[in-house]
This record gives sequence, C-alpha cells and structure tokens, in this order.
Amino acid sequence: MLKRIATALWGKFESSDEIKKFGLLALIFGLIIAVYWGMRPIKDSIFGAIVGFDYQPLAKMLSLCVATPLVILYGKLIDRFPRQNVFYGLTAFYGVAALAFAAGFMHPTIGLSNVVEDPSRWIGWAWYVYVESFGSLIVALFWAFTTDITDTQSAQRGFPLIALFGQMGNIFGPYLLQAKRYGLGNSAPIVAVIGVLIFVIGLLLWVFTKIIPAAQMSGYHAADGEEKHSEPGLFEGLRLLLTQGYLFGIFLVIFFYEVILTIFDFHFKSAVKAIYPAEADNAAYLSDYAVWVGIVATACVFFGINNIQRHLGMRASLILLPLLIATAVGTLWLYPTAINVAFWIMVLSKAINYALNQPTLKQLYIPTTKDAKYKAQAWIEMFGSRGSKAAGSTINSFKKPLELSMGKVAGGSTFIAVTTLSSGVMILVWLFAAVYVAKRYTHAVNNKQVVC
Repeated sequence: MLKRIATALWGKFESSDEIKKFGLLALIFGLIIAVYWGMRPIKDSIFGAIVGFDYQPLAKMLSLCVATPLVILYGKLIDRFPRQNVFYGLTAFYGVAALAFAAGFMHPTIGLSNVVEDPSRWIGWAWYVYVESFGSLIVALFWAFTTDITDTQSAQRGFPLIALFGQMGNIFGPYLLQAKRYGLGNSAPIVAVIGVLIFVIGLLLWVFTKIIPAAQMSGYHAADGEEKHSEPGLFEGLRLLLTQGYLFGIFLVIFFYEVILTIFDFHFKSAVKAIYPAEADNAAYLSDYAVWVGIVATACVFFGINNIQRHLGMRASLILLPLLIATAVGTLWLYPTAINVAFWIMVLSKAINYALNQPTLKQLYIPTTKDAKYKAQAWIEMFGSRGSKAAGSTINSFKKPLELSMGKVAGGSTFIAVTTLSSGVMILVWLFAAVYVAKRYTHAVNNKQVVC
C-alpha cells in the first residue's frame, strides 16, 4: 500500500538501488535541515540576547561581506579536491566551530550568562555569520553533489522524497533542539549537540559513497556527450552568473523571494522580541514557528505538491510562489500589527518555498556543466540569498528613522506602504525571470542539451 501511495505521489522508482540512493540522500538532507532549522531560532535569540536585535540588519550585511571570501575559497576547494572530500572538510570545520561556540556561550563573561546587550560583544556577530554561512555552503554543496549524480527523470522521482525528509528535519530539528524543552536556562548546551550532529552528517555521506553502486552515481549528459569546460579561476562562478542569462534568471528568482521574506522576517521577529525578551522564551517561540513551517511543508510534499511540476510543467511550479507571496504582501498591508497574521504569513511563505520551490530550483541545475552546478550555484546561493537579505535589511534599516521622524504609528504605516509597493514591483520582475528560466530548461531537456 505504501509503495502504491509513493508511486502515485512521486512516480515509480526504477530499481532498489535507486530507492537506496535517494533514501540515503534524503536521510542526509533531513539531518542537514534539522541542524540548520535547529540553529535558526537560536541564531536570532542568541544574537538578540548578546548584541541586541536592533542590529540584525547590520548582521545580515556583515554576512554578505563574509560571503565573498567564503565562496572564493569554496571554488578553489572544488577545483582541487573531490566533491565528497570538500563536504567532509566543511562538515568537520562547522562541527568544530559549533563546539567552540558552545564553550564560548557557557563562559560567564562573554557568554549567555552576561545578559547585557552590547554591539561590541563579538561572539554574537560571529555566531550569526556562522549560521548564515552554514545554510548557504552546506546546503548548496549537498544539492550540487546530488544534481551532479542525477538525471532529470530520476530527479522527478527522488527529489520530492529528499524534500519530504528535509521537511521532517524542519519539524524535528527545532522541536528537539530547544533549551526550554529540557529545562535548560539558555541554548549553549544545544549548540554543543548541534556540533556533534554536524560530524554525523559528514559520516553519513562517507557511508553513501561506499555503498551506492557506480551506476547510480551518473548524472545528466547532453546528447552529443560534450560538456563545456573552463579554466579554473577565483571568480569563475561569478563570471558564469553574470554572463549566462539562464543562471542570472535563477539568481533573480532566489533574490526577489529572499528580499521580500527578509522584510517579512524583520517585521515578525521584532514583534516576537518585544513580546518575549528572554533568550530561552524567544528561542522557544521561534522554534514553534519553525516546527509549523515543517509541518505545513511536509503536508504539502506528502500530498503531492510536486505533481504540479510533473503534470503542469516547470513554468507552473516556478510562478506559483510569487503569486502566493503577492497575496501575502497584500495581507500584511491590511493587517500590519497582528502578530498571528505575520506568523502564518511566514509559515506559509517558507513552507511553500521549501516544499515546492526549492526542489524545483535545484532541478534547474541538472542540464548544466559542473562549473555551473558547483561554482555558479555557490555564488547564486550566497549572493542570491545573502545579498538579498542584505538588500532587504537595508530596506528594514529605514524603519527606525521613519518612526523617529514621523512618529511610531505614522512612520510604521509609511514603511509598510513603501515596502508593499516595492514588493509588488519585485514580484513582477520575479515572474518574468521564472517564465524565462522555465522555458530555457524545458527546451534543453527536451533536446538533451546543456544550457550553460
């Protein structure tokens, strides 16, 4: 019965080896997302407790500055070492760093026992950048590795399964990795547990490479068997992004979503911080929010939201999210002060993105070269995500000056009106970019070509 349900929702797998392949990949991705979504609530709660939440827009801008050398280093590692070795190295680094942060947060002076918010406390800034970079590099490398060993037909069967496990991680990560659930005074011990789990992620990928047959490690190939190669370079991924319209279109799809969500996110979390000022209470509320994102996203995947792409095509999959975000923008404009409205806007916007949009976007890299999969994707993930968050944070930074000059109510209303109008313009451009990349993808796959 379960097999019939899975076949109806995701299609028929070709062999037991294919099931084993995607089952293990799904387990690895589920743990990655569990760790990442476990860190996200405490990223904000710890930063707010140590530095002060008003500095969050600056922290997002700092993350963008740090992103450039990280992506350059990542590109050099991909040039010099096998892809799985890069994964092992990154998980080792992030695991050790998490344990170091845990020790710092337990320190009586620089850690969470010191309840005085101060922007000069460097550990809060470093923690914020650490979590942001983990979400970009580890997730991007996992998907680059996965798309490199998967063809388009297999992806339609296997990627929804990976997405389903990702959403389960989205539920259980923030649910279990929560200080108040264990009666802890703050989140420092949880950070230590996260460090151990990151080491487990690297171990699972090592197991994957040892037990999956070579036949399952082959990906998409053009009909003529040729693939475009380029000379190694520090900025090769950036060059591809800026010169290939297809890759730039993917960048725009990610960029505009993240800009608008960053505006939503700041509005929502500022309200949460005002209601729950204590670090553990703040983390608990944001963890509940993260759990609901996972529940809704899991329900979407389980009930076959991926069938939109299977039956209606890539274009329908890519234009659904901007239409939903447009509805969310209008709703927030009508109910700007209701925290429950903001809560569900964030839940639905994140859930649909993770359940449908993210797996769809990853499939766009399948008919591309290795440089596009690894190097360009890293630049897109870092600057499409981090750059957009910096752009959204720049917009958010105008809220306080408006409130000071016009008054809290009038300034807040003006800010909402301006962001609503600008979001509408961004959604229009987003729709055009989505239609363009969907057309290029469909043409390449139908003709068994490489896009770039």
